[in-house]
Amino acid sequence: MTAHDERTQAPDVDRLARSMLQLTGHDDDDHHAGSADGTGGSAWSKAPDFAADPERAAAVRESSRRDRERYLTAGLVPVDCRFCHATVAVKKLGPEHTAVQWNSTATQRCAVFAEIRASGGDSSRSRACPKLSDSIRHAVAEGCLEEVSSAPPPGDG
Repeated sequence: MTAHDERTQAPDVDRLARSMLQLTGHDDDDHHAGSADGTGGSAWSKAPDFAADPERAAAVRESSRRDRERYLTAGLVPVDCRFCHATVAVKKLGPEHTAVQWNSTATQRCAVFAEIRASGGDSSRSRACPKLSDSIRHAVAEGCLEEVSSAPPPGDG
């Protein structure tokens, strides 16, 4: 094998990882010391499951639920379309950027999308509903929706 062939071959990742662990003072057995279920098997998890502490496990689950809910809904305001009364969740991120979360009920209720489907088109390929866009502008003008959301970004907190 030539020197060029040695440089172009993929490294032995397992050997490299073991040498890095040894370099930092970790034994390979430490990496697989416990399992997610606490049985000491070979499974590995990024975070403990707190199976031995049900109270803490419940607190972690509740905190995770709140984080997930905040991430999915931070700053979103329900806006009702003035034309077909489909309700979507909206957050204005700037003058030209609006986040709209459609749900299946609103998608089915939207008159513009229904017209697209009736003509054989796919409403999911539409960028937006112009009637809803008018309703969002109206919600901003009426003060029901902030022109730029003051809600903190989901990852801040």
